[in-house]
Amino acid sequence: MIPTLDLGDYLAGSITARNALAAKLRDIQENIGFYTVVNHGVPQSPIDQGYQALRQFFSLPLNEKLEVKIDQNSVGYVPIRSTVYVTSKFNKNTQKDLNETITIARERATNDPDIRNGLRFVGPNQWPKGLPVFRDAMIGYQEALAKLGYAMLPLYALALDLPANYFDPFFTRPTWWTRNTYYPAVESNDNQFGISPHSDHGFITLLPMSNVSGLEILSQKGDWIPAVPVENGIIINTGEFLNRWSNGRFLATPHRVIPPVEDRYSMAMFFNPNPDTLAVPFESCLSSKNPARFEPITMIDYMCWYIDSNYKKEAGGIQGS
Repeated sequence: MIPTLDLGDYLAGSITARNALAAKLRDIQENIGFYTVVNHGVPQSPIDQGYQALRQFFSLPLNEKLEVKIDQNSVGYVPIRSTVYVTSKFNKNTQKDLNETITIARERATNDPDIRNGLRFVGPNQWPKGLPVFRDAMIGYQEALAKLGYAMLPLYALALDLPANYFDPFFTRPTWWTRNTYYPAVESNDNQFGISPHSDHGFITLLPMSNVSGLEILSQKGDWIPAVPVENGIIINTGEFLNRWSNGRFLATPHRVIPPVEDRYSMAMFFNPNPDTLAVPFESCLSSKNPARFEPITMIDYMCWYIDSNYKKEAGGIQGS
């Protein structure tokens, strides 16, 4: 069972609610790694507009989608059957995933230092021609989800026995981006998925719940648990970077998407800190019985390793076809 957290009183300014939520979050992240939030303050309209824009984009002819094919900066369109998550520790993934994707970075000014320096995952974004509302819809969606991401930071800090404002300096030039995906209702081979078993790469992932089932979570007992839709719910989970940063304390729980019985769309936001953020384990996560388990690595270096390990060139990685 994936737990649900109600953020209403916390977002209204209640310190009591904040502290209670942080305690619940600590237990969830140490034992489950996934939860759903309600009364989260994200309006439904930017989510609906984002889904509508995605349906329009993915219905374009392939040659038009390929005009914004993913580039050396790892933003753009990824055709179906382009990814195999070989870094997964939970399943030997051998079949290419049955999804199409367009990755969109946080929109930045063209003179942004990270863009000028050629940093990956920061843009500039590629926007399809002939869809005049697409850009505004996707940026509006990202900005709405980002507000929730920022609101969650004090809860994560407190859950890790850190000051409430601990993460503020690490999110001044964040590398959050969205993986916007279409899972067609198609036949699959053995050991083939909409997206194969994996854990996410980043800090946390935020995902409005789809009314079309498909997402499944791997429990600590080894059972796959369907993510049952919660009305207006947004599901959140820990990524591998936060798992390393917390010295393994917060779980990066495996999940997958099975091929749906009808077309399914998703807009996952990987809410990540500044590219030069170094995952040196928090003091609150170290002890004589639990010394540092991971070598320190920056956010951008971990993203590059993860994408380049799992994605072919046509999907934004460095592997051959």
